[in-house]
Amino acid sequence: QVQLAESGGGLVQAGGSLRLSCAASGRTFSNYAMGWFRQAPGKEREFVATTSWVRTSAYLAEYADSVKGRFTISRENATMVYMQMNSLKPEDTAVYYCAAANGRATLERQYEYWGQGPQVTVSS
Repeated sequence: QVQLAESGGGLVQAGGSLRLSCAASGRTFSNYAMGWFRQAPGKEREFVATTSWVRTSAYLAEYADSVKGRFTISRENATMVYMQMNSLKPEDTAVYYCAAANGRATLERQYEYWGQGPQVTVSS
């Protein structure tokens, strides 16, 4: 059974930092993209960042324009992905979902596995 287990959400003041972690299990993820989406109250889920497999132990990082320069996604191995979030803004408040897709992917419909989603709340 495939599982994506996230951790690291919470409450932080504007300008602060949080780090999200996601551990994947239940199948081989070596050539899978692993990334993050988020959904704010009353809004649709949106792409945040992803790491796509390029070659053995090499991954391509891609970001939404809204988080470039503030968020950093990293892949420790085939099954662990992290996202360091700095300079957080109130508009970053959302449920953040870890997701996995076969190959390179930035569209929600391309992702087949999803985590439960930790809440990130940024107060002003």
